[in-house]
Amino acid sequence: MSAGRETRARFLRTTGQHASIEPDAFTEGSYVLSIGGAEQSHVNLVRPEEIFYEYLRRIGHLVDLEAPAGEPVRALHLGAGALTLARYIQATRPGSVQYAVELERELLDFVLRQLPLPEGTDLRTVTGDARESLARLDQELRFDVVILDIFSGPEAPAHLACSAFYREIRDRLSPGGVLIVNVGDEPGLTLVRSQVAAMREAMADVAAFAEAGMFEGRHPGNVILTGTQIPWPRDWTAKLTALGPHPAKVLAGLDLDPFAG
Repeated sequence: MSAGRETRARFLRTTGQHASIEPDAFTEGSYVLSIGGAEQSHVNLVRPEEIFYEYLRRIGHLVDLEAPAGEPVRALHLGAGALTLARYIQATRPGSVQYAVELERELLDFVLRQLPLPEGTDLRTVTGDARESLARLDQELRFDVVILDIFSGPEAPAHLACSAFYREIRDRLSPGGVLIVNVGDEPGLTLVRSQVAAMREAMADVAAFAEAGMFEGRHPGNVILTGTQIPWPRDWTAKLTALGPHPAKVLAGLDLDPFAG
């Protein structure tokens, strides 16, 4: 990042908000991206394989189960943020080919200038709406992992929070590839429930992974949904629960039914 420890800021024309990047006062070599005054991403430039935010660590664990560390993958990030997961994939799987789609052109430019990617990262950036951008990508491209990290509250874009979009993503997955969706939701988990139902219409199986208390629907937070093209691997439930962050809980099959609508 630029010399010094002062905050850097950039106006985002699409949403009319300001993005800022400032050093993490507690972890040397780490920075926090905020948008509209709310923290959005945390990046450790020195150790990109270490993920600070819990929900992103859970997504990292799912990537690890999909493809063993050291094995390059082809990944698509719908919603770029500070590219924390793209940095993680590069650090743990050198040689991976990645694409990142972000609605805000200024945000991508700002992040890449202030927080450069690790040397050797093969990342192609695309500016635009997630669904429209997916349709514009080379139709021959297939992805081992698609990470959708756009939903940040109960009001989600209808053209993205639907089974039709999930089917379009499914059609771009490689055999065995997975779709990982971060759903930020309010108490009651209305959006989580609708997205479980929508994903079940598109994918062979769906599982939910979160801090155990999230499934009680009493407080806001993040639930990670994973769509697979085969029945949910039973051993993944035990592995994810053990990996945490703790307390962790995974719901799949009949256990997920109460959240399917």
